This record gives sequence, C-alpha cells and structure tokens, in this order.
Amino acid sequence: MMRSLVSPDFLVKIDHRQCRRCKRCVLNCGFGALSFLDRVTPDNTRCVACQRCVAFCPEGAITVERNPLAFKSNDYWTANDIKSIYKQAEAGGMLFTGMGNDRPYVSYFDRMVLDACQVTNPSIDPLREPMELRTYLGSKPNALEFAERTGGALATRLGPQVALETPIIFAAMSYGAISLQAHKALARAASLAGSLMNTGEGGLHKELYPYSDRIIVQVASGRFGVDQEYLDRGAAVEIKIGQGAKPGIGGHLPGEKVSQEVSQTRMIPEGSDALSPAPHHDIYSIEDLSQLIYALKEATRYSKPVGVKIAAVHNVAAIASGIARAGADFVYIDGFRGGTGAAPTMIRDNIGIPIEMAIAAVDDRLHQEGIRNQVTLIAAGGIRNSGDVAKAIALGADVVAIGTAALLAMGCHLCQKCNTGNCSWGIATQRPELTRRLETEETTERLVNLLRGWSLELKDFLGALGVNAIESLRGSRERLRGVGLNQVELDVLGIKPSGR
Repeated sequence: MMRSLVSPDFLVKIDHRQCRRCKRCVLNCGFGALSFLDRVTPDNTRCVACQRCVAFCPEGAITVERNPLAFKSNDYWTANDIKSIYKQAEAGGMLFTGMGNDRPYVSYFDRMVLDACQVTNPSIDPLREPMELRTYLGSKPNALEFAERTGGALATRLGPQVALETPIIFAAMSYGAISLQAHKALARAASLAGSLMNTGEGGLHKELYPYSDRIIVQVASGRFGVDQEYLDRGAAVEIKIGQGAKPGIGGHLPGEKVSQEVSQTRMIPEGSDALSPAPHHDIYSIEDLSQLIYALKEATRYSKPVGVKIAAVHNVAAIASGIARAGADFVYIDGFRGGTGAAPTMIRDNIGIPIEMAIAAVDDRLHQEGIRNQVTLIAAGGIRNSGDVAKAIALGADVVAIGTAALLAMGCHLCQKCNTGNCSWGIATQRPELTRRLETEETTERLVNLLRGWSLELKDFLGALGVNAIESLRGSRERLRGVGLNQVELDVLGIKPSGR
C-alpha cells in the first residue's frame, strides 16, 4: 500500500489529568477521530476541527490545534498546494470540499462604507419612528394607474407577489445535503419571521408541507422531486441554472447521504449518487429558458412568482437582462463565495466573480434598458452580517439570501467537510445518530433570532441614512463610498471614493 505523505491538518490534545473518561467526546465525534482503549486516544488524521468534542467535554480537557508542522517556507508553493498534490498523487481523483471559497480574495463589502446624515439632512430615530423593511418578491410595474370611474381603484394589473417582512431569506440548501431537522428549522423560522426558505434541488419532504406558503421550490437540471404537487406547494418557483460555489457544473449528492427518506423525497433509488447534469438538457438558449418559465407559470396557474437562479460570472448583466425579458419575476444571483454541500475544490476556488460586482453590474444594466422593475433581484454568496446586507441592497439588490450564515446560526463550526456526510452537529448529514442531535425548536429559535437581530440593525442603518423604508436604500449607490479601491473597481461598483 502506498505510504501517505499528507500530514494531519489538526492535532487533538487531551489533558488526561482532567479527563474523567466519560467517553462523551468519543460518542460526539462523527468522524471517528477519537477512540477509547484505556483512555481517550485521538487519530489526528481523521480530525476536521468541527470542535464538537471541545464543546461537549464536561471537564474542558480537549483542545484542537492546527498542526504546526511546516513545509520549507515558499510564498508561491503554499502548504495547501503541496498537500493537494500529495493527495491527488495518492488517490488519482478530484479533491472535494464543502462550504464556500475561503481563499484570501478581496472582500469588496469590507472596502465600502455607508454614508450618514448629520445636520441639514438629519438622521431618523428608529426607536421612535417607524421603519419599513417589508419587501415584495415579484415583478412590479414602472407606474400605477387608477380608474377614476371606480373611485380611484387600482387599474394596473399586478403580477403575483410574496410579501417579506425582512429583505433577508434563507438560501437554497437541499434535503440530502442537509438533514431533515435542519430543513424543518429553516422552514419554521421562515414562517415565524415572515421570510422565505428555499428547498434547493432535493424536493420537499412532507413534514415541511405546513410551512409551504413560506417556501421557494426549486427546479434544477436533475428535476429531483419535481411534480405537480411540489409546484403547487411552493410560494414561488425557482429554476436553478447555476450556483456561486460551482458555476458551470452540476450538483452531486453522494450515495451515502441518500437515505430511504431522501430517496423518496428526491424520487431516486436509495443509496445512489444524485447527479445533476451541468446544463438543463431542454435549455440551450434564452428562448428555451422562456419556454420553461412559462410552462411553470402555466402549471401553477400564474398564481406565484417564477424566477431563475444563476451564478455570478463575467457576463452576468447580459444574462440577467435576457432572463428578465424571458418572463422571469425574479433573478437570484449567487457570488463566488457561495456555499455548497460538495464541490470540486479547484472549481470552487477559481471560477466566478464577487457578488458585489455582479449585483452592481446587473442593476445598472437593467436600469439602462428600462426593465429594472420587471424583476426582483436577490443577492447571495458570502453574506456575513447586516452590514453586508445593507451594502448589497445599496448596490441594487431587493433581497439578500443567506446560507452559510444560517448554518452557523444552527451551530455549524465551518469545518468544510459537508461532503463527507459525517457532520458531528447533525446539520450536513443523514446519519440518524447524528441528525437527532439537532433539536428543531431550539435551532428554529436561533434562526429567528438571527433574522430579528439583523433586521433591527438594518433599521439602524436606515435611520443613520435618514430614510425610513428599505425601498429607499435599494440601488442608492450614492450612499456608498469606496476605501482603498482603484478607479476601475469604483467604476464597476458605481460608487465614489471616500472623501468625495
């Protein structure tokens, strides 16, 4: 057998003087990194730093540290590059990972600041004056007409709309990639907070039916779980063309995560890999996409918004324009920091563009063409806090979607091993002994609290900007200033440098 040259990424250290030998750490490790002989013994090669053992050790006797073993210093050939080559030389396959891009690319959110009101245009106190965060998902007219003969009744015919009490929704995460408990918590939290969750491409489990008026159902290239009942259950329908973590390639749910219930929900054989094709094999043009949009509208009797999800790529503005003209009610744009349950590492790290650039370019293009109101723009891909939300909306988004942040609120420790199905926290796994650890009611409360906290902070942002409705912030790039950005970056974002 070939000898491995890959050293462990992490070292588990146990203070045996404090350890009471209760074996809780052994039972809590989903990756088998701990065993018990005469005392707790770590297998460092299996540790992914999920920190579950640290959190549940009653004596605080465990620490997990990054392995200090260093390669010879080289600014070009990093330790990660060398380890990747070792792994592929030993296995001969693609390297997979979960979660989003963790390379040190520039975060444009961190290079932008928001303006504030002072004297001539005073700020507003959000504690004493109403602040409106309500947003509507759906196509909107440029103007409203009222009929004089009927006492001023609205004459403009509006398309289907979904009301959101906050401009923050939960991103697409499929049942299979995450556990049923996690899916239920997202659905319940969306229902309680007046938001939306997205099924992802894994179908809709029957236990989520009570919350279906707060669920976006997704139609992906694999058509997993898609039938008439599925479409009828959703508050909106989303056609998934691409996602930020892996633009241009299809989805992959390993067979180990396809349990009996997952197989029934996805309508595929138990234990089989769920492979979505890279393209929809009935979509090879905007005209083909338009046919599917209107087929779904027909199937749902024109009663709910139908949108399209795309990855942020270099020609995203032209693509979004075509989607709007094809009849979509919303366009979901996913930046290159978007998370995923499984993606080839090289694809995740090297394809796509930042959501900040993409949303600014799309908003600008749609305004130039006079069709901005035809679609709701949803921005996603690495949204970390309410500041990112406010800046994304100022760049042109109507709504922001969060995925990784929602998982973190559930208790995820970002070990980036979702693809293994061994999540010790019961989130990205289908193993019953692990999924039962995720208590749905508590997880729901944590998600609702996150949305509430961010929403309160958004109201403070609005007050500081001297406006009292989130609609007034949408596309207000004059309220943004760049810090340390060059002129090309400022021009693409459509903002001025700080000091001007």
